[in-house]
Amino acid sequence: MDCWNIETAFSHVKPEETINETTIELRGRISSKRLLSKKLLFIDILDDDVGIQAVCDTRKIHNHGVNLQEFLEALRPGDIVSVTGHPHRTARGELSIKVGEPPKLLAPCLHPYAWSEARPSGSDSDDTSSLNGEVVNLWSASHRNTLKTRFEIIKGIKKFFDNRDYLEVSTPILAKSAGGAVARAFETKATEFENRQLSLRIAPELWLKRLVIGGFHRIYEIGPSFRNEGLDKTHNPEFYSCEFYQTFTTLTKLMDLTMELITSLVDVVRSSVESHLHSGQDSTDFSASFKTIEFIPGLESAMNMLMPPLHDPSAVSKILEIFNQKRLALPDNTSLPHLLDKLSSIYLEPQSLKSPIFVTHHPECLSPLSKSFEDPQSKQMLSARAELFMAGMEIANMYEEENSPFEQRRKFEMQARFAGVPEGNIKVDEDYLRAMEWGLPPTGGWGCGLDRLTMFLTGKDKIGDVLPFGNLRAVTRGAEISKEEP
Repeated sequence: MDCWNIETAFSHVKPEETINETTIELRGRISSKRLLSKKLLFIDILDDDVGIQAVCDTRKIHNHGVNLQEFLEALRPGDIVSVTGHPHRTARGELSIKVGEPPKLLAPCLHPYAWSEARPSGSDSDDTSSLNGEVVNLWSASHRNTLKTRFEIIKGIKKFFDNRDYLEVSTPILAKSAGGAVARAFETKATEFENRQLSLRIAPELWLKRLVIGGFHRIYEIGPSFRNEGLDKTHNPEFYSCEFYQTFTTLTKLMDLTMELITSLVDVVRSSVESHLHSGQDSTDFSASFKTIEFIPGLESAMNMLMPPLHDPSAVSKILEIFNQKRLALPDNTSLPHLLDKLSSIYLEPQSLKSPIFVTHHPECLSPLSKSFEDPQSKQMLSARAELFMAGMEIANMYEEENSPFEQRRKFEMQARFAGVPEGNIKVDEDYLRAMEWGLPPTGGWGCGLDRLTMFLTGKDKIGDVLPFGNLRAVTRGAEISKEEP
């Protein structure tokens, strides 16, 4: 039996009572031991963060020729043992096992061990950590609870979509090119195809939409993607996400589904794992509609300035004037999409620190895979897109998918020009465009970063704190290439 089942089965045992007619076996890890005398030893045994005390009285244990006292003294915290005996409750009310047979050593722990409720010192989730991930998980109950929350969230997401008749699918992680987002890919080669350059995916989006074209109308995928870019508190080059796609779905429906999903996950976390929502969010009413802010009107209101027509050739210079007037730091890349993204990070995204917000109808240049429309009042070209921000972080991204192969080609080319690719060198994803020629039904698409979502629901400030073995710095520690190596 495990500790939890023993606690449940023998909760009726009274203080100083022993159930001699019942013999039970408990297996677990020693968290501590206390020698009261040469004849009496107390061993605390942990199993899944529930503890049971084993009372070893050498005068009442059948030693079978074993030097019991020496054996018990040799047991160390961290050792995995099996004890057999009778359920007993001490005078102080602690449920215990009165051991009747010599404990069995199932696996020794060869390192100093100290179980803790808190995260141990020296266990930061970056390259300064002095402990491996399994040691942090072993020592820290709070870190294990964070990881349990992460896995409960993933289970809750699957249940949400399964209950709505979505089909869980899988798509390639390794392919000849990486599309579906603007990001630098990890590149590699396969021994089978030494003349082919391969890439790890940066997003599963284009593969999933090709499944939609092939007749799969309600699908979702949970898995890793990889972006060969920077690493900070909210970004890791390897990250987990969930994407779903549903035909004949509007942006409004996507936003409604997002609110339903987030609300259901908050309930899952609150009911299954002890947790604390991110600072400022624990009193949020997640059943209410989230605040919605339109991108351009939201910026204009926050800045108290009008945005220029973004299709105008002078748009970049006019936005640079806004940066100058507001004395804002420029991004490294001063293309139109990067300037607009920077303004959003300054004026829109921080509004989610108090409560979740949807930012909607981004400029077309920020959303090359989304359907576009002309705003009847401002005449700006906007996208049928929304982003969910919580605690200052982008959590989910959703839009009505562009389903015209001609418009998609134009937007791919526009995206390349903004990236500074010369006209003669522009390349687009021809495989995806050819697939679109078979007809992509009107489709709503949605993606959510599961690492950031877990950060929000557990109140963690570092992405490495919600990953089983920390961020990329932690898992690659010791892989440094010496300067002498070619």
